[in-house]
Amino acid sequence: MQLVRKFRIQALLCAFAVLLCELIARPFAAMGICDDGPYIRMAQTLAATGHIAYNGWATAMLGWQLYLGAAFIKLFGDSFTTVRMSTLLVAVVMAFVLQRTFVRAGLSEHNATLGTLALVLSPLYLILSVTFMTDIFGLFAILLCLYGCLRALQASTSRSAIAWLCFAVATNALCGTSRQIAWLGVLVMVPSTLWLLRSNRTVVLAGAAATLAGALFVFACMQWFKHQPYSVGMMPPLKPAISVTRGLGELTHALLDIPFLLLPLFALFLPGVWSKNRRSIAVVASILLAYILIGVQRGYIPMLEPTKGDWVNALGMLHEAGFKGDPPVLLHTGTQVLLTIASLGGLLGLISSLLQSRKPLPAPSSPNGASSKQLNLLLMPFTLAYIVLLMPLASTFGLTDRYLLGPTLIAAVLLIRYYQERIHPQLPIVCALLIALMAIYGVAATHNNFAFYRARVALAAELNAAGIPDTSVDNAWEYNFNVELQHSDHINDYRIVLPAHAYVPTPPLPAGTCPMHFFDETPHIRPIYGISFDPKACYGPAPFAPVTFSRWLGSGPGTLYVVRYTPSAIH
Repeated sequence: MQLVRKFRIQALLCAFAVLLCELIARPFAAMGICDDGPYIRMAQTLAATGHIAYNGWATAMLGWQLYLGAAFIKLFGDSFTTVRMSTLLVAVVMAFVLQRTFVRAGLSEHNATLGTLALVLSPLYLILSVTFMTDIFGLFAILLCLYGCLRALQASTSRSAIAWLCFAVATNALCGTSRQIAWLGVLVMVPSTLWLLRSNRTVVLAGAAATLAGALFVFACMQWFKHQPYSVGMMPPLKPAISVTRGLGELTHALLDIPFLLLPLFALFLPGVWSKNRRSIAVVASILLAYILIGVQRGYIPMLEPTKGDWVNALGMLHEAGFKGDPPVLLHTGTQVLLTIASLGGLLGLISSLLQSRKPLPAPSSPNGASSKQLNLLLMPFTLAYIVLLMPLASTFGLTDRYLLGPTLIAAVLLIRYYQERIHPQLPIVCALLIALMAIYGVAATHNNFAFYRARVALAAELNAAGIPDTSVDNAWEYNFNVELQHSDHINDYRIVLPAHAYVPTPPLPAGTCPMHFFDETPHIRPIYGISFDPKACYGPAPFAPVTFSRWLGSGPGTLYVVRYTPSAIH
């Protein structure tokens, strides 16, 4: 046990589990995934020229992740997979740091390990860890800040506390350059820590100075980003009307995904649904009735898990906007109902348990851990600020499930701490079994995503071999963006402010052409053919062989077809 503690074996096992699951999933494909195609092009430009050059799609600064991606290109060669492996490195390191942070947050080594695995082996974490999106990098910035703040609270000397506060500010400021909402660490979490340390005037003054320096760094970065050519603001020049009702609905729907993403933890509270406490019964029954009424009003069972999120859904694949035909379903209705009962039931059981005001157990928390009061004051203001900042996005454009990584981290810490103190000192073995099941689904979904992308690359190669250029094919917007950036230095996005008049409206497609998603952003693509799940889509099948792709856990392989986009396309 001394060796285990000295070398942090359990934290290392968490990191190794992430790496092993990703290697099993075979996450490689020579095309962009969601937004990461233009980001990878930026890393390639940085590696080749030494300069950051935006290309009309990034709404985030990207910052340090570009330099890490460029370093991987220099070391291992230029490819989509090489750049994405830089994200995997961060995800593996983060699994190690997360386990140690959970221990510092007052969880036992056993509970910290299971809690870490529940998060890092979730399907959302696994798929995002092998893309070049900003989510993993942003979560890493939040985690480092949280770790530094916890160490500052537990420091034995003022000098040590100041050093850890400076660590929290510096790492959050630098790593937050990849995802700006992570800067809430400097702006909210560190000030919360200073409030908790307010009895030590020396620490407060030094920490306030470091926080001010961090805030000035944040301001300078935002001003720099604002003046970069072909950078894109999150909100368009003409802001659409903000709907508070829609925003609250989107936020509620999104946050209700967390019980599924942390199913191995929430399911432990299922027994609490059968409480004999009258108040608990009334509240749980009211919530359940509201859930049913919403379903009746909408005409279907709402929010079956996993919901139709962009990344984690019943398809087991990233939901492609504008892709023709319906993809095969991985998790059928019966499975979704069981998952919904487990996740929603766990949430109701947790609410029931909270209403009963359970007394703390005599078993102590981790001896080096923060107190419950410290943890709540450290995390609650950050969580509230995070959700408030999501409101404009939720109100105007809607939310994708990848925005839930930050709240999921906070939920995991608080959930396990509550279970450890009020239910049982150790998470049961069934938790490990549920983690394994979720990991199997996450690995399969990650594999299925990349198999789907490889099939699209194979179809593009087949068309190229027949003399059909990529500019005559709609291979959905992710692939199309890469094609556009081969013919232009930027995506034709109407949100670009600098340089002036960079955006030029794209002439409409010829009459009768099958609709193409994001055609305005890719003016060089005038499709004659397209890729579809349905061979009868648009003007029917084109004379090219379909391509199948493997679907782990699926009833059979998926198939992609080439279809005609115009009636005059060659039969």
